[in-house]
Amino acid sequence: MLDERHLIYLHGLESNSQTYKAALVRARYPDLLVPDFTGSLDERMRQLYPILGSASNWTLIGSSFGGLMAALFSTRHPAQVRRQVLLAPALVLPEFAENLPAPIDVPTIIIHGKQDAVVPVAVNKPLAEKVFRNLDYRIVDDDHRLHKAAEQLDWKELISS
Repeated sequence: MLDERHLIYLHGLESNSQTYKAALVRARYPDLLVPDFTGSLDERMRQLYPILGSASNWTLIGSSFGGLMAALFSTRHPAQVRRQVLLAPALVLPEFAENLPAPIDVPTIIIHGKQDAVVPVAVNKPLAEKVFRNLDYRIVDDDHRLHKAAEQLDWKELISS
């Protein structure tokens, strides 16, 4: 069951807590945590760990680089994650792609634009399929930013189910 106190949005690399997609989700879930992250992936992960702590039942929503962060956290701490929704996650980056984590059963929904020129679906999808055993990979008619798709997504279905 969704615990809205354990719902977090992780923004992309050159983004912040005020992103368009974060605002869409926050409009539906006012208690959504949307911290700002800076620095390298390692620095961002060090910023994320104290926020999530040892609590369980987290629902992680991550966009692009934030999707990579969510994926790394869930593969390292699957018992803490209830579900994750990854928006064009940057799984193609070496930190994930070259050292594939062990497969996990965390329910994972990936939304990916078929016109994504930043994180190509053809490379990303096979990586996700190797790691996430409970995977729903949805390819939509959009680009990397997913602004058009984000407006049309049923956020309640994605997050609450």
